[in-house]
Amino acid sequence: MNRYPVWKYAILAIAVVFGLLYTLPNFFGEAPAIQVSSGKATVRLEPAMAGRVESALRGAGIEHTGLFVDANSVKVRFRDTDTQLKAKDVVSGALNPDPADPTWIVALNLLSNSPNWLTSIGALPMYLGLDLRGGVHFLLQVDMKEALSKRVDATVGDLRTLMRDRNIRHAGIARVGDNVEIRFRDAQARDRARTLITDSLPDLAAVDAGEADALKLVASFRPEAARRIQDSALKQNITTLSNRINELGVAEPVIQQQGADRVVVQLPGVQDTAKAKDILGRTATLEVRMVCESPEELAALNAGTVPFGCERYSERGGRPILVRRQVILTGENLNDAQAGFDSQTQEPAVHLNLDAKGARIFRDVTRENVGKRMAILLFEKGKGEVVTAPVIRSEIGGGRVQISGQMNTQEANDVALLLRAGSLAAPMEIIEERTIGPSLGAENIAKGFLSTVWGFVAVAVFMSLYYMLFGLISSIALSVNLLLLVALLSLLQATLTLPGIAAMALALGMAIDANVLINERVREELRSGATPQAAIAAGYDRAWATILDSNITTLIAGVALLVFGSGPVRGFAVVHCLGILTSMFSAVFFSRGLVNLWYGGRRKLAKISIGQVWKPTT
Repeated sequence: MNRYPVWKYAILAIAVVFGLLYTLPNFFGEAPAIQVSSGKATVRLEPAMAGRVESALRGAGIEHTGLFVDANSVKVRFRDTDTQLKAKDVVSGALNPDPADPTWIVALNLLSNSPNWLTSIGALPMYLGLDLRGGVHFLLQVDMKEALSKRVDATVGDLRTLMRDRNIRHAGIARVGDNVEIRFRDAQARDRARTLITDSLPDLAAVDAGEADALKLVASFRPEAARRIQDSALKQNITTLSNRINELGVAEPVIQQQGADRVVVQLPGVQDTAKAKDILGRTATLEVRMVCESPEELAALNAGTVPFGCERYSERGGRPILVRRQVILTGENLNDAQAGFDSQTQEPAVHLNLDAKGARIFRDVTRENVGKRMAILLFEKGKGEVVTAPVIRSEIGGGRVQISGQMNTQEANDVALLLRAGSLAAPMEIIEERTIGPSLGAENIAKGFLSTVWGFVAVAVFMSLYYMLFGLISSIALSVNLLLLVALLSLLQATLTLPGIAAMALALGMAIDANVLINERVREELRSGATPQAAIAAGYDRAWATILDSNITTLIAGVALLVFGSGPVRGFAVVHCLGILTSMFSAVFFSRGLVNLWYGGRRKLAKISIGQVWKPTT
């Protein structure tokens, strides 16, 4: 009646071993480390970088306790912070001969002290949030006025192109404030222009102005269109920041909108505020320009001079190249960039997808410049570099562009990544910055740990005194619940914050509540005259339905928080949902396994240790 088959005990044993292995890394703590990552979007981290870092450290006589390489960075662990700071200076000096123009970012970091054999099986410590690990918090204000201003400037060019295509004669197009004024010499041309704007640019509202031979049409963005432009600029800025920070390998960054024109950026584990600002400032600007390649311009390039109307830049690999000052397209017109292959030659290529405006401009430019080179430049910190400069083979329409030639698959992926990173749609300013030191985070962890431990001890003592052996078994089940919860959080690499610790305490309370329900149900069966073995079986079976119902409803609320919440609310919801699942497993499945193991094999069981059982006298 009260015996588990062997396979159920095997599941319990595996669960406990799993919990121990994946909880263990959280007890080794973290060691000071340095992280080397690319300082420029056009420079990719190669596997040989590990050797360069190792060589620099060996040359300076600095010993490390582990060197790790991932896709975006090289991380080196040290015994103490003094060695860490010394290593940072040594590695930075070896990798960046010109400190004013660093190619590599050497940042301070923290790495787990877990043994390598635990790391090799994927047993890693939980990520800790900003409030527990420390880090930097920025609040950035997006310049919405500038976002709208840039769109007005672009609209001036669009209107000029539209007028020329439809052969509508005008006396000049100019920007005045946030409006665009178009001057006409006759009313018929103004009427045609008004109809054209209404049909082609529905975001603009055109109003007649002026008299006699000074007729004007004043176009301005409708209020709903202006809001849409500003909202789009904010979202593009968030995407660009996410791309840059993700490339740098900052674990679990938080980048989210706050209000209508602000962005919150939190970088856990980053203690160097200046370095964090450097990360945020690495947003690049993408531009497309034509290459200066007439014989006179090439001769000037060879002579080391720069002709009028051209600028000198470097291609990837360091070769100098002259490009025209006139900008054809910017990153704002690029919707997507993906690496792929040329359908005819099967060479690696990058496929670009432009918006409507960009597609129209690109079609006109490629039609007029077949056989010439077109350069794609990426600007970082005011310095530009030519990412690629392909030859235009034919007119390209439809907004789908392919860049190919002299690229391998890896380079095509790199170029696509660079182009997707794009540029900021509007400038941003840091209006609030806050650094949370690791000491405060450690204090939060210590307080959270102590509150959980003392809460657990108090519950265990009460349960053992009130329910005797069944209370002790409930306490063991409770510890297994905590073990599995931490193991799952570590396995999923979820981020633990203070709300997460609160959810953990709540999960413990709910788990012990289930055990109380089971124990009282067993007592009730004993009061009604059932034998001990029958009381155990009936108590667990009948309590299970109630526990399932209550936990399912709570789980639904937790999933709702997970779906609709953000930031700390989601952190709470993740721990809350996982805690419900582990509590049902430990309170019902695991605790009954222990009870069955203790009492299940006894044929003539007269009494069980579940505390005093009050029975009615009649």
